[in-house]
Amino acid sequence: MIIFVKKKPLKKTAARETLKLTIDSLDNEGIGLARHEGKIALVQGALPGETVIAEVEHEGRTHYYTRLRKILRNAPQRTANNPCKKELKCLGCPLIGMKYQAQLNYKQRRVTAALAGQQLLQDGLVATPLPSDPSLGYRAGAKLVFARKREKVLIGLYRRGSHEVVDCPDCPVHHPLINRIVAVLREEVQRQSISVYSSRHKKGLLRYLLVRVSPLNNKAMVTFVSNFRDLQQLPKLGKWLMRKVPEVIAVHQNVNSSTGNVILGQDTLKLHGLPDLIERVGDIRLRIAPEAFFQVNSLQATRVYALVREWAELKKNDTAVDLYCGIGGIALYLAKDAGQVFGIEYVAEAVRNAADNAKLNELKNCRFVAGDAAEELQKLGLPVAGLTLATLNPPRKGCSAELLRTLGEIRPQQIIYVSCDPDSLVRDLRLLVNDGYQLERIQPVDMFPQTAHVETLVQLKLKRDSDAE
Repeated sequence: MIIFVKKKPLKKTAARETLKLTIDSLDNEGIGLARHEGKIALVQGALPGETVIAEVEHEGRTHYYTRLRKILRNAPQRTANNPCKKELKCLGCPLIGMKYQAQLNYKQRRVTAALAGQQLLQDGLVATPLPSDPSLGYRAGAKLVFARKREKVLIGLYRRGSHEVVDCPDCPVHHPLINRIVAVLREEVQRQSISVYSSRHKKGLLRYLLVRVSPLNNKAMVTFVSNFRDLQQLPKLGKWLMRKVPEVIAVHQNVNSSTGNVILGQDTLKLHGLPDLIERVGDIRLRIAPEAFFQVNSLQATRVYALVREWAELKKNDTAVDLYCGIGGIALYLAKDAGQVFGIEYVAEAVRNAADNAKLNELKNCRFVAGDAAEELQKLGLPVAGLTLATLNPPRKGCSAELLRTLGEIRPQQIIYVSCDPDSLVRDLRLLVNDGYQLERIQPVDMFPQTAHVETLVQLKLKRDSDAE
């Protein structure tokens, strides 16, 4: 007996709504903003003054989250030739379609608006941003993701706001040597059928690719981040890479078997070549380990460190402390002039790198300690009025309230703050100003062209008693 089962008709997928929008401004992430029916529409890749067609990906209570589909009217600040073919897929460089001078103007306005929000703005206080030259190909460091799609190996970046990997065969902001390394590795991993980690199945070998380049020397260090320790395929791959790209002088393997989003694991082993990459920043040499953090724009980092040293005007009887010192870049610059420099950093491995860098530069007036910035600063036991300078270079979230209180107690004669986020910067500046410091100079620096990020240097000096209210 045959039974016929009536199939339910397939539901048609509704087409996503499209909106015609006029972009009013950019937000702090460089994303275009428009108003539509009482809500704000976010359109990445669109510039102020443009009329666009955008597809709604998600509608929230107050916002439309959209994808740019077509530009009906270009803004005057749009560049004629966008260097990136994957701008709207990757979304990593929201300003790459904007003329460079317009990018600098936007970043200066960001810093100015943040200061005004804390009632800290003074006429002429914010200098014109220092431009990056070059504004493309400047990234000397890359953290890329391995993935497979339809059996094809991808090496790229997560699309902003998702876990979708966008292949980056020729990223315009990466140093050309990084792009060469990525190209040959993609081909060889595919040819050797080396397994790639799947976050869904928790299986596979290759997870991330870290590349660090010394632009001055045109040398590179490569680190494979793997799901498990492998002493067969990855040493072979690394050896092949060094033959194919002779500029690669170091290959490491980092093992990360965790299931979270942290890139690096605890264990790193050298596979081939040198243990570190030597970089020169001005007249300072820095030994950069595979796990170490260092600015990806080496040329602009040199300008920042030189400016900090120039503003500090330290003498041989002066004492300085570099808080959040990392591998010691600023501290070593200051040590050229000061009598003594203390560096404090939470990451123990970075502190070991900093101590090694002091030896590499034959600077014996530096001391580096690992721990919480506020706690270690208190332990140093520096006398009131005995500290000439404190430099601050915190992560994006800014300084802890405890550290700022400690600085208020120790009262260094001068503070130089190097910030990567205007909002956390002005929050901290408000506390320092309330504690008796005067803003002297503010210098934005374009450390990350094509993105909305802006580095800012601020010089503060302790008010004299006669100046205090």
